[in-house]
Amino acid sequence: MEIFVQLVLTGIMVGSIYALVALGWVLIYKCSGVLNMAMGELTLIGAYVSLTFYGWGFPFPIALLATLLIGTVLGILTERIFLRRLIGEPVLTIIMVTVGLSFFFRGVIELIWGTDTRVFHPPVFPYEPIRLGPVVIGQVYLWSFLAALALLGILVAFFRYTRWGLAMQAMADDEMAAMSLGISPKFVYAAAWAIAFMAAGVGGSLLGNINGVNISVGYLGLLVLPAVVLGGLNSIPGAILGGIIIGVLQNLAGGYLDRFTPGGVKEIFPFLVMTLVLLIKPYGLFGWVRIERV
Repeated sequence: MEIFVQLVLTGIMVGSIYALVALGWVLIYKCSGVLNMAMGELTLIGAYVSLTFYGWGFPFPIALLATLLIGTVLGILTERIFLRRLIGEPVLTIIMVTVGLSFFFRGVIELIWGTDTRVFHPPVFPYEPIRLGPVVIGQVYLWSFLAALALLGILVAFFRYTRWGLAMQAMADDEMAAMSLGISPKFVYAAAWAIAFMAAGVGGSLLGNINGVNISVGYLGLLVLPAVVLGGLNSIPGAILGGIIIGVLQNLAGGYLDRFTPGGVKEIFPFLVMTLVLLIKPYGLFGWVRIERV
């Protein structure tokens, strides 16, 4: 039972970081109906940017803030240069452009930072774990969980209470009605990409503190996809809950099943769960069911 509780708590903490990245997936899908296949590279960019600022001597909170600012700029530039001219084009065309962007970003990252694993030095969080009775939790997991929770709270409040957030939701719900009210789709798409860069960047920075930063962090984009689909591609609460569920399931699979296999169950198990859920609920746990009338 002690091992089970520890695996669940650690899974929830890692899952909160997955939820941040999942939020970036959902935002772009809600606004444009496009699956952004470059989310893993956005996460990787954020990890390297925060690591660079931290290596220059900035305190980690300042490095994280700088990551947010640079993520905002990169998101706007990406939408303006590569995607704005594709508004109104077939969805498949835009998806393929995001696939091309993923290879482009990965090449730029390898050119600038290389492929060797790098770590935050000196460590951002103390190595000494926190003991809650028989359960031992690393401080890096706890503080990463609190940081992810804070940013998730800020983003949810942004969408619920600010004019820009409400405009983005209106555009996602009914594009024609939103445009008739004077909401600019160009602004909404640019804001969605900026926030996606920000959320993925912070997620990459926090994961980099846990596992170190290397090119494999980019595979997180595909690992988070089951969380997005599980919660529902157009549901912000679903992205948060899906990220936490996948984090817990992945941790439990690693703790209980890896011993019986050569390895890899931890990475495969979320996709297996996603497949089983979709067989029962094709739109995910909180996805909108589309009803088409002829």
